[in-house]
Amino acid sequence: MENLYVYDRVLLKISGEFLKAEAGDSSPYNIDSVADIASRIGSACDNGIEMAIVVGGGNIWRGAPASSKSGFDRVNADYMGMMATIMNAVCLKETFNNAGFSAIIQSSIPVEPFAGRIDHERAKKALDEGNIVIFAGGTGNPFFTTDTTAALRALEINAEAVLKATKVDGVYDKDPKKYADAVRFGKISYEDALSKKLQVMDSTAFSMCRDNSLPIIVFNFSEPESLEKVLSGDYSSATVVS
Repeated sequence: MENLYVYDRVLLKISGEFLKAEAGDSSPYNIDSVADIASRIGSACDNGIEMAIVVGGGNIWRGAPASSKSGFDRVNADYMGMMATIMNAVCLKETFNNAGFSAIIQSSIPVEPFAGRIDHERAKKALDEGNIVIFAGGTGNPFFTTDTTAALRALEINAEAVLKATKVDGVYDKDPKKYADAVRFGKISYEDALSKKLQVMDSTAFSMCRDNSLPIIVFNFSEPESLEKVLSGDYSSATVVS
């Protein structure tokens, strides 16, 4: 299928918060939200984009904060976070498949039969064949975030950009939720983002993208048309770090 977008292959980093159920719900998932996410991503893939996904586990467990609050060993707390991302990946895969989109999971830690092991060549072949590839389990190591996972997997599959889905329309000079005069950057260099101490991604992930000239596009995934706009080269509600 002819690609309608300015990219051929991208990696989407999505927080587990986008899958989160309403307060008081016994499930960690808002099924309607998950279905909407699958529909938006699947539609883009039907239009020719090759998309891989790294999903966080924050709707279930966050390793570092949980470790500091509970007194859990940080390594074990991080492993719990990795397992949370696997649960989210299975939820996404099932939702994609039920909606008629083909999706597979690759995990950095062994969880057969739910997912295959990380294999960048198989991942690239799956993308070539029109599958959505969901990377789970983080990097497989504690002390690394899913931001770092996103940068690593994007480089492994030769993605043209990392799309970081957030709840704000790009990167600001200060917190737009706290300061009415916060200024959004349309485009910014890696060097300026570092010098201004802007929290684009964690430092390891940011360094990997900078050192390999991999663009980072930060956008508001809460807006229904935002993914389509970014894929089409419309960054009016996003920030491009390159």
